[in-house]
Amino acid sequence: MAWLLFLDESGHDHRQMPYEVRGGVALQDAQLWPFSRAVQQLERIAFGCALHEFQKEVKGSTLLDRKRFKFATQSGPMDVAERQKYCRAFFSKGLQRIKPSRNEFTAYGQACIEMARGIFQLLRDHKAVMFASAIPRGSGKAAEPLEEYLRKDQVFLLERFFYFLEREKQNGLLIMDETDKSQDRRFVRQLEGYFTKTNSGRYRTQWIVPTPFFVSSDLAYPIQAADLCIYCVNWAFRLPSQGMNAAVREEIRDEFLDWLRRLQFHGEGSPRRERLRNLGNLLRS
Repeated sequence: MAWLLFLDESGHDHRQMPYEVRGGVALQDAQLWPFSRAVQQLERIAFGCALHEFQKEVKGSTLLDRKRFKFATQSGPMDVAERQKYCRAFFSKGLQRIKPSRNEFTAYGQACIEMARGIFQLLRDHKAVMFASAIPRGSGKAAEPLEEYLRKDQVFLLERFFYFLEREKQNGLLIMDETDKSQDRRFVRQLEGYFTKTNSGRYRTQWIVPTPFFVSSDLAYPIQAADLCIYCVNWAFRLPSQGMNAAVREEIRDEFLDWLRRLQFHGEGSPRRERLRNLGNLLRS
């Protein structure tokens, strides 16, 4: 048995998002196929079609853009069949570069929000666990010259995943959204450096498999679910005691903050084990 942590990032283009967030959702291997099938079915119920048929995919910035909420509230909730009919028309007109009707915009907005709600429900039903680290927008730029080292927020993310795996007594794999190959290679080098050149990293290979796998997000529903979760973390999850005071989007917070709290990992590493490990590191140094 193993846990797969599907990772994505949000806000690293330093444009609109308040934070740079890296993280994702962990699914046990036995849950992976049932979860993917359930999301596929949800997609057809929400939109009346598979998004890839229209060159689309599930993304937080697509499902929960401000305009989607505006579209969704233009009229009362549509029944499923009506929403599906108008959504298919919306996508078809998009390919033809024809402006959709008001009803089609409304159906699309309602379908997007229904899809997001459904994904969070499915994550809970399939016992997913969420991990994330966040830093203020732009903070990562200062670390770029140190290309061979992971940033501290990334190290903390791996630390939390390790504590979870240690508690579960199962191995964990890192599954990442494939982006620019040069950036992916740099991140692989940083991971290799952490897992081979640091005492903490070497220790954590007990449970974390140090070689990440890369997949294309449009072919992997769990990566798309991770994108949605991290987008919501960026706009709705705040820890004021830790200095997280950026503005939130109220509509996302009202809909999804409770889901984020249910999914997030709660736990600590063994203090005694950490002290013994640190003592061992000192004796070896």
